Amino acid sequence: MHLPRSPLGSSLRSPFGTPPRTSVRRGATVWAATAATAAALLAAPSAVAAPAPDAPPARTTAAEVDPGVTATVAAGREATFFVVLAGQADLSRAHGQRGHARKARVTFDALRTEAGRSQRALTRFLDDAKVGYESYWIANAVKVTGGKALVEQLAARPDVAALRQERHYALDTAAQGPVTAAATATTADDGAVTPEWGVKDIKADQVWTQYDDRGEGIVVANIDSGVQYDHPALKGNYRGNLGDGTFSHDYNWYDPTGQCTGGAPCDNNGHGTHTMGTIAGAGGIGVAPGTTWIAAKGCEARSCSDSSLLKSGQWILAPTDRTGQNPRPDLAPDIVNNSWGGGNTTFYQDIIEAWNAAGIFEAFAAGNSGDGTTCSTTEAPGAQAPAYGVGAYDATGRIASFSGFGPSRVDGSTKPDISAPGVDVRSSWPGGLSRSLSGTSMATPHVAGAVALLWSAAPSPIGDIDATRAVLDDSARDVDDTHCGGTADANNVWGEGRLDVLGAVDRAPHTAATLTGTVTDRATGAPLPGITVTAGSASGDGRRSVTTDAAGTYRLTLTAGTYTLTAAGYGYRDLVQDGLTVTTGQAATRDLALDTVPAHAVSGTVLDVTGKPLTGATVRFTDAPLAPVVTDASGAFRFPAVAEGSFTLTAAPAAPVLCNGTYRASLIVDGTENVTAALPARTDGSGNSCLPAAYSWVGATTRVALSGDENATTVALPFPVRFYGVGYTQAHVTTNGLVNLLSPRLGDYANTALPNPNQPNGLLAAFWDDLVLDARSAVKTGTTGTPGQRRFAIVWENAAFAADTSQRVTFEAVFEEATGAVVLQYQSIGSGSYESGARATVGIENQAGTDALQYAADQAVLTDRSAIRISLKAA
Repeated sequence: MHLPRSPLGSSLRSPFGTPPRTSVRRGATVWAATAATAAALLAAPSAVAAPAPDAPPARTTAAEVDPGVTATVAAGREATFFVVLAGQADLSRAHGQRGHARKARVTFDALRTEAGRSQRALTRFLDDAKVGYESYWIANAVKVTGGKALVEQLAARPDVAALRQERHYALDTAAQGPVTAAATATTADDGAVTPEWGVKDIKADQVWTQYDDRGEGIVVANIDSGVQYDHPALKGNYRGNLGDGTFSHDYNWYDPTGQCTGGAPCDNNGHGTHTMGTIAGAGGIGVAPGTTWIAAKGCEARSCSDSSLLKSGQWILAPTDRTGQNPRPDLAPDIVNNSWGGGNTTFYQDIIEAWNAAGIFEAFAAGNSGDGTTCSTTEAPGAQAPAYGVGAYDATGRIASFSGFGPSRVDGSTKPDISAPGVDVRSSWPGGLSRSLSGTSMATPHVAGAVALLWSAAPSPIGDIDATRAVLDDSARDVDDTHCGGTADANNVWGEGRLDVLGAVDRAPHTAATLTGTVTDRATGAPLPGITVTAGSASGDGRRSVTTDAAGTYRLTLTAGTYTLTAAGYGYRDLVQDGLTVTTGQAATRDLALDTVPAHAVSGTVLDVTGKPLTGATVRFTDAPLAPVVTDASGAFRFPAVAEGSFTLTAAPAAPVLCNGTYRASLIVDGTENVTAALPARTDGSGNSCLPAAYSWVGATTRVALSGDENATTVALPFPVRFYGVGYTQAHVTTNGLVNLLSPRLGDYANTALPNPNQPNGLLAAFWDDLVLDARSAVKTGTTGTPGQRRFAIVWENAAFAADTSQRVTFEAVFEEATGAVVLQYQSIGSGSYESGARATVGIENQAGTDALQYAADQAVLTDRSAIRISLKAA
């Protein structure tokens, strides 16, 4: 679904630094922004701290500032906004690469390198100013929160192009139909699946039959509200499906919103499951039911934040594991669907161009703000010249009343680019159900699925975005409606016309060979489903993979050349055949017979971070179709039969996790195996870690002027403390058990789980709860040891709980000069649930609220005379 127009949308230059490039097709005009500069938007500068010595000198012209930022800080409030750097990566080398993986890698490297170079001076300035931030490389921007003084300083920097307000966009649809009981397929008398009207209208079903093509070998992603990964119509071709009911979500699913639990995909709205069904769903709902899909949850629930969308945009170019670490551009999807947008914002322009440089085809909804007559109602990003925007029509061939028309208010380009079915579209819905929805959101996945069919049938245009758009445009069925400008061939109501994927496949350069075959068990001759067959080009230009169907058959469409053919599946020895040469138009057959491998028992013991057996830990092979097992009271586990091979074994602790990390190791199974899985210390994304420590109370005698309820004070640190890479010489202590390194914020009585982007940030939660310091309570500080070996303690003595003053607790945070660590110690912990932490948060969080090492949140796990040592990474 396309998003409503943002009330704060503004006609500024590209929010991430660059105007539309002159290479945009249709001769789109380069948009000259008319936004006022910061000097005109802001009042006279107030007194602020001097810039860091390495900051660029002030200049006479200021960066462009979003009016929303200006209005917020002028009213005396803080604004959250993106600082957009002027430096832009040169992606021309990526455009010249051959092969999807090479294009993605070169694009990724160029963007990361430029962001690292151009953000360095800015982030040093922010560190010195004690301002938390979050960096983005795909758009070369840094997100910060601050007031008028910070805005003025940043706008004056010559390395800053613009300040853009953080926005949130509400998900919306033009119309919703009832939820039906099941997403069952409609079948004809001969058992053939009857496609949904939209699938049939764009002639996808004819591509299935005439070209024996359902999108095999192509990977499609969506950025949306999530996907029900085990929906009956979708689970079969989810890239994380290992078969036999097990799944691996690393590199196949990403949730920057933090809304899904357990690291597994979810959809708390339904929209993302619906759009993915139209792309790849089985049972007649999907355009390309043979394609493989992955997904990023860029929308929290009913809204999508700029931050989550940016992180999702980065993940599309370089998928990561579920923690957001270890990016792999070689696993980037071929196509990404974006059924969202809003207003006149130029958000995402740089992301779109980065995807295009990497050879990733993107499709965007054109928006639901139309009324059937008014022109210039398309919405960005679909209204931006670099984006391929999609309008919607109904089953009678009429343009939808809600479909946005051009020309674009953003840059004057002809929009939409093409139109597709978008009214009463039935697709998958969470809960294994189906539902009919209307919107340009429903039209867009028809285009994404069509490109999957096109690239599967004719692989030569894979990664060539201009050539692919040209094929789609030239094959579209013209509709003569020029009341918003244009011609019968391309106008601002229909774009190039109605999508015709059969016509696109017919027009595509058919320079491919078709390789088919059946994979069987050599000993029994039985067909083998779920075997991955991969053809890797000897030149390194291309790699295509498909999975055998229930009958063990596979089909690959390959450009002429020489390949290495590999067949791999659990329980079978990998088969590798070199020197497979195919020629243009050839129909080749290669049947493959695989040998089984022996299976052996794998058992072992899981030990916690202290070396004690851990009960309740979940042990699994992440890349084998084996059900996980749980350790018993002695920490033991056993898999009775694991096929020979090389696997990744993990062991994860049950809640409460505390300082226990996740064990992960490669395991070669070639006989009976016994494993000791010693859990490492938990770490956050910045490398900070925690361990239980020996209790050694540090007394304090200097009373701090802090008492009452919801108060804070500032104390000097006797030695510099580095916290998430930033040095501090003072700390702000609150009555609620917090040490805040950024500011003495008040009213933070409601603890939250960490990390949390909302204030407070940059904090050490020694015992974050709603506490009261009365006449029986005190906060004291004290320093022990000699220079270089000093320990500085902040002690909360006999602090009472606002909810029950009969329960009290004494605790301290101790900073160590020699090690840079902080030790949290607990004394006089009674039997009350409050005292043991049932409503408290314990841990640390970075300055932007994006990374944290949480020991516990609302868990009664604290005990008397206990200690936790948090090792802070120096840089």
